[in-house]
Amino acid sequence: MTSAAREPRTDTKVREDAASGPFTRPWRFLKSVPALEFLPEAGPFEIALAGRSNVGKSSLINALIRHNSLARTSNTPGRTQELNYFLTDWQPPFYLVDMPGYGFAKAPKEKVAAWTSLVKDYLRGRQTLVRVLLLIDARHGLKAVDDEIMKLLDGAGVTFLVVLTKADKITPKALAHVVAATQLALKAHPAAFPEIMATSSESGLGMEALRSAITAILAERA
Repeated sequence: MTSAAREPRTDTKVREDAASGPFTRPWRFLKSVPALEFLPEAGPFEIALAGRSNVGKSSLINALIRHNSLARTSNTPGRTQELNYFLTDWQPPFYLVDMPGYGFAKAPKEKVAAWTSLVKDYLRGRQTLVRVLLLIDARHGLKAVDDEIMKLLDGAGVTFLVVLTKADKITPKALAHVVAATQLALKAHPAAFPEIMATSSESGLGMEALRSAITAILAERA
């Protein structure tokens, strides 16, 4: 018996999937994970959002899934202190994982140290993690703490895509400068995906392109 040929994943097909795919489905919160032993059973693919505290991870998730408040947002750095899992009824199944921010946070040092350790252990050891969206505030660009995380991902062999957040808060000229500087820095990181995506959770800038990029990641594994 011969198996049927699989339909090629063309750019047009990916765009069609994005238009009618996971980001038009109802999403729900699954669970919060305070430590690795509480992770969901390995199976579905995981796409994680990492970034400095107050970079806008939760806001980006809400914009991606077209939900105003599923992921909890706050103006206080360090409000997210666990791995928060979200899912929908898409096939193949996958999770979006909202991670605690690294770097400065308005929280006790021992708590910051605990969730920073959780982030690093998860990034270097989760077998079902297929892509990290590394969020960078477009107003500030890459910092030393971002470079530390990128080196960790290089060592773990986890591909990451840099997503600039709050890109509507700076001028097009300033944004072009940040993109160019980031592209230059990424040359030193073998795990970095070459494309950089500029987004805004408020204006919707870049959201369709990011949805399509995530859909393409899933299509590669369908």
